[in-house]
Parts: sequence; structure tokens; C-alpha cells
Amino acid sequence: MSNPGVTDMKAPAAPPVPERRESEYLSATGRRIRDEIRELVPLLRTNAAEGEKIGALTPETLEAVSDAGIFKLTLPAEYGGTALGARDIAEIVAALGSGDAAAGWLAVVATATRNSLAFPERTVEEVFRDAMTWDGPVVIGASLLSPVVGKARKVDGGWMISGKWTFGSGSVHAAWAMVGVEYPADDGRPRRAMALLPRDEFRVLDDWHVMGLMGTSSNSVTTVAEEGFVPEHRVFDMAELPRLLDSIRGRYEGLGFKYGTLGLMLLVPVSFAALALGMAEGCLECFTDQARRRKPFNLPYPTVADMPSVQVTAGKARAVINIARTTIYGYADELDRRALRDEDFVPSDEPVMTMDLIYVITMLAQTVDALQIALGSSTVALANPIQRYVRDIRVLATHGALRLDPMAEINGREILGLEPFIRMAGIEPPAGR
Repeated sequence: MSNPGVTDMKAPAAPPVPERRESEYLSATGRRIRDEIRELVPLLRTNAAEGEKIGALTPETLEAVSDAGIFKLTLPAEYGGTALGARDIAEIVAALGSGDAAAGWLAVVATATRNSLAFPERTVEEVFRDAMTWDGPVVIGASLLSPVVGKARKVDGGWMISGKWTFGSGSVHAAWAMVGVEYPADDGRPRRAMALLPRDEFRVLDDWHVMGLMGTSSNSVTTVAEEGFVPEHRVFDMAELPRLLDSIRGRYEGLGFKYGTLGLMLLVPVSFAALALGMAEGCLECFTDQARRRKPFNLPYPTVADMPSVQVTAGKARAVINIARTTIYGYADELDRRALRDEDFVPSDEPVMTMDLIYVITMLAQTVDALQIALGSSTVALANPIQRYVRDIRVLATHGALRLDPMAEINGREILGLEPFIRMAGIEPPAGR
């Protein structure tokens, strides 16, 4: 006679969850890249630990994901890209998150590379000269919208800039760095600009020593000398950014060039939420595998999977993941739907949608924590991918634009009829706007 509460190991398995129908907005190219990444998941998980040690993607991982096209998801075919839509990007990023969140993070930040196409033709030619063959992000950004940026002073033919620009994700792998600077306007008031530096004119500092997302190479960068010269055609006033972004709408083929300004802004939280989704999905997969093989420490069940508390945790985790998936992919589909109809969002849409996505990230982070606790101390071994999911998703959730309470405050003020903060995609606008 079996013990009460112990699952009969010969009992039939529970019926599988019905297969989800793929979105009409998932393109053939997006599906292909997503499936290539899914095939790479074992490799990504294996290499993630070494990536943490070196603070960057391993050469093998960098080559594999570059070949899959993850750094050119929003670039046009002219520069080796695929100009994908939001649903494609979300599913690809989720697949990356299941394998190595650092690779997924770099794919998300690389979606901003398309913005460099808004610059003058001479600048575009310089920046994208080697785009077809470059492994890694072509352009990275550092301290573009930070409270503290670098300094710039006008000289003949351009600008001399100086400073230390933090959180330059992908800096080790990048061909160019775009950095934020401040300069005095004619009336003496400070204004913001962004400056482009080629790889041989910026230095990567060894200061990315953190608890999670260690392989993103989010180091600070600085000029090679105390100051660096940037020619006029590589410096752009931040006040011009909305106009510049709008200027490339429809310039190239592909859904990625049909978004309005707010649609582009909303693609950012959609993509980061998809990364959190992928981490939670990967964590649940590892949890399930390990629970079936491990024995409890102090309870008489054949395996950890037979423990009712673990079963409850697994059931709750799948529910949260399903809710998150529906929310994230639903918003991704809405971005694509509006882009195809040549519609944009209105400003009041942005905080509501961003709040929903940040709340989803928070739920997924809590779920990953719960899975680790339910499985126990075996998960703290650095060889166990679960501990990496725990650390990586926690760091993701601490990002300034993804923190729950500030975004809840922004939404709460609107709900209660109070004057809203002046803001842009969860970030204060640059000075001089």
C-alpha cells in the first residue's frame, strides 16, 4: 500500500497543456531565428558561467548569436538586418532569456541600433560600413539619459568631449559607442547632446562587477585620452531626437520601420519583459528536471517532485508564466497591429502599458525566487543554472526604468487626478527639451 500523499510513479502523466496557436504577427523570419535560438539554449546555458567570469559573452556564444542575427533584429536588409516587428523580437528575446539572460539583454539593447540610421548620410555610412560582418552590437549607448553625463566644448570642426559613461552594455563587443554629453548653449543654459565614438577612440573600464547579468559587459567607457575629438557630423542635440527618429519611419522595408515614436518607446519594456519571461520559463524547465531527480532532505517522498509543496509551487509558477506570456505577447501584437495600420499610440497609453509590463516582470522575479526556495540548497551551486536566473532577473528588475514603485506612483497620480510628471518612456527628458 502506498504512503498517503505519495504519487504513484506509474500513474499516467497529466494531460499536456494545449498547444498555443502562433500569432499572426510572428513572421517566418522571426520564427526561424527564434527556433535557431531555442536550439542554442543548451550551448548558451553551458557557456553562461564562463561569460560571468569574463564579464562578457564567450567567443563561442558571441559567434553563435551573431550568426543567428540577434544584434540586427531592427536593422534593414541593406545592413544585414531583418527589420522585425515586436512579436518577433519578443519571442526571440524570450528564447535567449531561457538560455543566457546576458545574451538576451544585449539583443534588447541592440534594437536601438536602428536609431543611428536617422543621422546624416555621412555618419550612417561610417557607422554601418562593417555592419554586415561585425560580430556583436554595431552601436552601444552609455549614459545617454542619465542624470550625470559627460562634458562637451565646441572647437573648430567639432567638439572635444570628456567624461566617464556608465552602463555601456555590450561595450566589449561594440564597434561604436554613443555617449551623452552636456554643453552650454548661447544663453548659458545647459543642453544635452549625444556623441558617436568609433571603437579605437573609446576605452572600456574594468568596473562591471555585479551580482547578475555579469556577462552583458555593461562597463563604463571613457575617451582614450583626457579629452576626445568628435567631428561635427557625429554630434547630435538631444532635442532633435524625436524628429530624427520620426524621419526614418517608412524609409526602409520591414515592420520594424513602421512604428511611430511611442510605439518604439513601448517596444523597450515589451522586450525587457520578454527577457524576464524567458528566464522564468528556463527556470521552471530546470526546476522540473531537477525536482524529478532529487530526493527530499527530511521528508519520506521518493523525489522532490512528489512533495505537495513543490507541486503547489510549480502550479503557481506556470500560472504566473502563462499570465505574463499573455500580457507581453498581447502588447507585442498590439504594437505590430497599429504599426501595420499606420497608427501610433497616444501619450496616455505609455504609462499604463509600461506599468502592466513592469508588474509582470516583478511577478516573474518573485516566481523565480519561489522556485529556488522550493527546490532547496542544491540550487545555490554556481554550476546550477537556477541560481543564475535568480540573480539575473533580480538585476533586471532593479533597472531604473523597470522598477515597480516609481511606475506605480506615476500611474497612481493619473488615477487620482493629480498633475502628471513630465516624462518620456519612464525616463526624465533630457535638459533643454
